[in-house]
This record gives sequence, C-alpha cells and structure tokens, in this order.
Amino acid sequence: MGSFTFKKAERLSKEKTIQELFNRGSSFYLHPFKVVYMLNPDQSVITPQVLISVSSRNFPRAVDRNLIKRRIREAYRLQKEIIQHGSKKGVFAFLYTPKTILPFTEIKNKLFLVLEKIKKLDFDSEVKK
Repeated sequence: MGSFTFKKAERLSKEKTIQELFNRGSSFYLHPFKVVYMLNPDQSVITPQVLISVSSRNFPRAVDRNLIKRRIREAYRLQKEIIQHGSKKGVFAFLYTPKTILPFTEIKNKLFLVLEKIKKLDFDSEVKK
C-alpha cells in the first residue's frame, strides 16, 4: 500500500514543459476527459506529473471550476498507484470537457479507466516520433 498524497513534485507546473506537452504531446479522449501525454523531457523527475484543467468557457464561475478540480485531484490521489507502479515517467494533462458538474463517484470511475489506458501506453514508440 503506497502513499495517498499528491505532492508538489507530482504536479506539472513548469511552463516550458506544459507548452511542450500541448505542442508535441499525443492525446486521446475518454469521456469526460481529454488526456494529453508525453514522456517527461526532464529525466530527473521520477514520478508522473499531472496537470488538471477545467475550461472557464464551460464554467464561468471559479467556484464550479475549483469544485471539479478538487474532485479530479482527489480521484487521482486515491488511484495514482495504477500508473506509478508501471514506472511511467510521463507528463499528463487531464482536460475536463463536459458542460455539467459530474458527481465524484462518476469522475473517480472514469479516471480509473483513463489511468488504466495510460498504463497500457507505449512511451517508447512516442519517443521515436
């Protein structure tokens, strides 16, 4: 049983890496998330790094955006071992796409499916591109 924390080192915050992720990263869509991913260009990082984004166009009120981000962070925190044991040293952006606020249980179940799909990704083929 691992640690159920979500520390600063696990959050994607470097602007250069975020820009590179959206410019050169691959993506897939699994409702309600669009996931953009790539191998972490910073080789010193040993854990996957995650960015969580909710559109202000779909949710103009910050209260609603923060609620959704809290739910996604909590769901990720509880299930992150799925990708950490696979030693995926990638960077991931989870973009929330629906125009409604989903309940926590649904977000958690959908994020589980997303993490299982990430676990099966082949990062070696992404590097060769």
